[in-house]
Amino acid sequence: MIPRHEMPPAGSAAALAETIAAAIPVLETERTRLRAPRIGDFDLYASIVCSPRGSHLGGPYTRADAWSDFSRAVAGWLLHGHGLWCVETRADRLAIGFVVIGLEPGDAEPELGFLFAREVEGKGFAREAAAAARDFAWHRLGLESLVSYIDAENTRAIELALRLGARRDAAAEARLAEPACVYRHPRPEKRP
Repeated sequence: MIPRHEMPPAGSAAALAETIAAAIPVLETERTRLRAPRIGDFDLYASIVCSPRGSHLGGPYTRADAWSDFSRAVAGWLLHGHGLWCVETRADRLAIGFVVIGLEPGDAEPELGFLFAREVEGKGFAREAAAAARDFAWHRLGLESLVSYIDAENTRAIELALRLGARRDAAAEARLAEPACVYRHPRPEKRP
């Protein structure tokens, strides 16, 4: 039985949800499409954060905690003007993961985060999608800083941050209340 809060809305509520979702920018890369998350995307989100893979994110989460985390990240669009995107393949519109420009309790500055289904790891989808979100943060949002907070044992995420051009920031790590590696994404040069 699907819990009521995980069921898609109907009628006028569904129309309003679609109107709000339409305001979230859609980003496209060669092989990915970043779009507003839908309630149906939660199963993929939960499958990632409720599994042992969620240990790098403070989990594994319970399904209820996963719902709270998913909802908070989606709400970022209304509260901060940035938040969670669902990433799907352009070829077949299959949801494969999530990218977020987030700001949650304890974050000193906006974060570029990413989580993807194990089946698509190593295929470059995460790099493409995260680069699109990073560029959006710089060029559309005009953010002054952007970091990725990464568990020291999450070597795949660290490798991705490095491929995106981020560098470890020990000074920022020293200011955190909880241990994490901070990878700072360099701002692009301003064009004249």
